[in-house]
Amino acid sequence: MARRCQVSGIGPVAGNSVSHAHNKTKKRFLPNLQKKRIWVKELNKFVTVRVSASALRTISKNGTSQIAKLVKEKKVKAR
Repeated sequence: MARRCQVSGIGPVAGNSVSHAHNKTKKRFLPNLQKKRIWVKELNKFVTVRVSASALRTISKNGTSQIAKLVKEKKVKAR
């Protein structure tokens, strides 16, 4: 399973870990993914989503209409 948010599409990013002596080593910054079961009122059912914490905050603020759209496009499984 890919480390990618199903709602926002956020994935891993590459960068450098920089020490105090300014030595650089490659590092991957992974998104904060959570597996959540969310009630979607438009579909009248629960949907299990692998979503980042920032996208989860956006969903609670704006509603679940974006998840309903993803379920209809078969990008997210509905139970």
